[in-house]
Amino acid sequence: MLQMLIGTDISFMKYRRFAYMFSSALVLATLVWLVVHGGPRYGVDFTGGELLQIRTSEVLTADKVRGALDAAALRGIELQQLAGEHRDEFLLRMQEQGDKTDPFPAIKQAIEGGLPGVTIELRRNESVGPKVGRELRQKALWAVLGSLAGILVYVGVRYEFKFAMGAVAAVFHDVLITLGVLSFTGREVSLTVIAALLTIAGYSINDTIVVFDRIRERSKALRKEKHTRVMDIAVNETLSRTVITSLTVFLTAVALLVWGGEVLRDFSFAMVVGVGFGTYSSVYVASALALDSWIRIDRSKGIKAE
Repeated sequence: MLQMLIGTDISFMKYRRFAYMFSSALVLATLVWLVVHGGPRYGVDFTGGELLQIRTSEVLTADKVRGALDAAALRGIELQQLAGEHRDEFLLRMQEQGDKTDPFPAIKQAIEGGLPGVTIELRRNESVGPKVGRELRQKALWAVLGSLAGILVYVGVRYEFKFAMGAVAAVFHDVLITLGVLSFTGREVSLTVIAALLTIAGYSINDTIVVFDRIRERSKALRKEKHTRVMDIAVNETLSRTVITSLTVFLTAVALLVWGGEVLRDFSFAMVVGVGFGTYSSVYVASALALDSWIRIDRSKGIKAE
């Protein structure tokens, strides 16, 4: 079994105050950005728009079609190539135009003009109304909030309340900062990005639970040790597993980001950011907050704790 970072004795908790300041600065920057800009940039799924399905006279790569659209200054179009026997068909999603003009003629001219010898035909044209977009946005928000509430209940039942608050804070931290990075880089929030945020929430809590399991074991076996020392021992003992798992997921997400194409680009970018912060937060948000809650609770009982 592959192992690394075995036998480490790093004083992680000694630096938790600096981590608090770092995380607080990122969360504050994200919140200020979202307030100033009226929220993130929503994709067609949430704002309403046009969905076109076209067929090309020959099988093309998505990059070629996108290049033809970009050359004609038709940007902001989400392009998805169908798989299997329908690789000559593409789905195009775009924001609703204020003048209500049919976008297909411009798209047809751009592709046929940019790719000589290629002709396209329209297979489907649908409109996503703003009302439907608002409903999807509300459901996506409730999905994220519901996952956080479920995590709070699960960790509270399985462990103790002091652990539950740290776990939920870590998940909230990871999702919010990932959303902030997406907003800072001008990326749109679509249904695939919401899927990435929920995946990040699941990954983050999974990593945190592994650390919490070891903390619970060590807190029983090392009753005479200081709380800070117990935390450091537990985190060091799970460090190898955390790094190997995180590195595997991170490299997979990077591969999707580089070679996955335009359709998966925002999803994989969110995963790259989320996995990085998820690994960091399991130590310096979830475990650190659990430690401070543990110390505060014991002090309120008159127990000397550090």
